[in-house]
Amino acid sequence: MKLTVKEIAEICDGSLLCGDENLVIDSYSKDTRTIKQGDCYVGITGENFDGNKFWEKALEKGAKACILDSFEGKLDDDSKYTILLVKNSVEALQKLATYVREQLNIPVVAVTGSVGKTSTKDFISAVLEQKYKVLKSPGNLNGQIGLPLNILSYQDEDVMVLEMGMNDFGQISTLSRIAKPTIAVITNVGTAHIGILGSRENILAAKLEILDGMEKGTPLIINTDNDLLANIPGENHPLITCGILSEAMYKGRDIQVLDNKTLYQVEYQNQNYPIELPLIGEVFALNSLLAIAVGDLLRLSKEEIQKGLANINTSDNHMRILTLKNRVTIIDDCYNSNLEALKSALKTLINFTGKRHIAVLGDILELDSFSKDIHLEIGSLEEIKQLDFLILTGKDAKYIQEGALNNNVKQEKILYFTNQEDLLKELKKLIKKDDVVLVKASNGMHFKNIVSSLEEEF
Repeated sequence: MKLTVKEIAEICDGSLLCGDENLVIDSYSKDTRTIKQGDCYVGITGENFDGNKFWEKALEKGAKACILDSFEGKLDDDSKYTILLVKNSVEALQKLATYVREQLNIPVVAVTGSVGKTSTKDFISAVLEQKYKVLKSPGNLNGQIGLPLNILSYQDEDVMVLEMGMNDFGQISTLSRIAKPTIAVITNVGTAHIGILGSRENILAAKLEILDGMEKGTPLIINTDNDLLANIPGENHPLITCGILSEAMYKGRDIQVLDNKTLYQVEYQNQNYPIELPLIGEVFALNSLLAIAVGDLLRLSKEEIQKGLANINTSDNHMRILTLKNRVTIIDDCYNSNLEALKSALKTLINFTGKRHIAVLGDILELDSFSKDIHLEIGSLEEIKQLDFLILTGKDAKYIQEGALNNNVKQEKILYFTNQEDLLKELKKLIKKDDVVLVKASNGMHFKNIVSSLEEEF
């Protein structure tokens, strides 16, 4: 949406330091590494950097203006620059996004959950793109800065699909009040961020903040296979339920997980039709049910829904299947990890056709005092007993080893390493033709380096 610098200043309670107040802005960037010609640069102060200091670099790379909350430097010829000063750059972004959203009369679908936010957002977008022009959150830009930037990138789309992430109370409430969703989707409530929030019940409360910016009567789509979501009241927002194990409005039946796709039947209001997903895992069937519900609300045909799901592309490092030259299959799911997602990934690994099944696992982060118990629980899973090898690294991954040994997994099947370099060296010696290898850990463990090294080696 096009706004003049003067309008932006009024919306953000900012003041023009120098430049042209009639300059028109229609795109924004916070990163000088990816900034494009004509963007407005927004200087943001982070924990380890101050983006305000890069205003000159942003202008040199083609920014037409800057929004800053502090200014250092010398203006030799201020007629060349347009710089707007605000009290807080993040709050300014949020005010701008709120204003832009208020001008739009389009559906806004908001997606949150402990697991599967990004893939569900991708499913929903793929479905809706069969009929509408869709603005969706790129990758997992779902926070206090990323979501406002997504909204500010609006041009002329028919619908928005926005992912909302959090790690504490109040964050999704802020995002919901900015985005004002017309449809909300909650994928599940698990243990992600339990170290901060203290309990799954508190995580549920934080996820339900997605309703804070929604008008009464707007629908909430939920996964009722999840124990906590199955029991939430639908007083102000009609509940649309999806599930495989539960008796839901949208029911997934006859699920077949093959080596390169997942097939199932969706049952809804006496309709029964097939769905094919080019992804492996029962969890994707469940997430796609949520997308089908959104598609129905926005009046897509059965054929449009089927076509969208059959051609889905999910974000990188989410259950990505790589077949290497020596016929080793890598299941790359190293973007992030939590207990629920790991259970699903292990189940997919065990059911994948291969000579041997190997799991390369690292720490799940942000669990704090819950970390030991959750890593012990991973080791106790039935799927761990079915592995040919369990390969571990990380400070808390040693508890996976302890849990596995208590689970009667033989010691010779478990390899624990204190660093990633030694793990890679032994893994490359170990894997053979027709092996299937799952690589999974929290993003902070940098397991994408393991996947990249295996791709280069084999």
